Amino acid sequence: MTASDAPARASFPETRGREKGYEKEAVDDFLAEARGAFESGATGMTSADIRQVAFPLVRHGYVIGSVDAALGRIEDAFAARERTTAVAASGVNAWVGHTRELAQEVLDRLARPRKERFERVSALRYGYRVDEVDLVADKLAKYLETGQSVTVEQVRSVAFRMQRGGYQEAQVDAVLDAVVEVMLAVK
Repeated sequence: MTASDAPARASFPETRGREKGYEKEAVDDFLAEARGAFESGATGMTSADIRQVAFPLVRHGYVIGSVDAALGRIEDAFAARERTTAVAASGVNAWVGHTRELAQEVLDRLARPRKERFERVSALRYGYRVDEVDLVADKLAKYLETGQSVTVEQVRSVAFRMQRGGYQEAQVDAVLDAVVEVMLAVK
């Protein structure tokens, strides 16, 4: 392999000392795959794939915030293309209808009583802190009901502490992903 055949390295800052970051090769490989899919117009990769990607954490990796910001911009581009494709194929009314249905599903979940919005893990396992999730859920419900100001970046970057008997992470994450999908659909 010549130097020109080597995969391009992303230009993200690297962590220093004991701080962990995303494994460089995994990030570079994924970004190359995403770029190829976007440029070719292939439908194999979606905005949801970008939103759900996870990378191993290692010392001397890429700074997490920098990579996450780039992934957010890439997700936005994929979502815009998906919206354009769906509107061209089914029409704007179908697109709006789908988005409205998804928003209503999320709102129905978030309208449940506090401390009962998601399934809980057993008392011996750790899940997301219930009070923190409920606080974010209240803000997201207000956004969906009234349009109260919340940004995609705020939803993408939300983080919860852990507690025994907390909410199941997968359920909470799925609802956050659905909120991002709705937000990108109307962007």
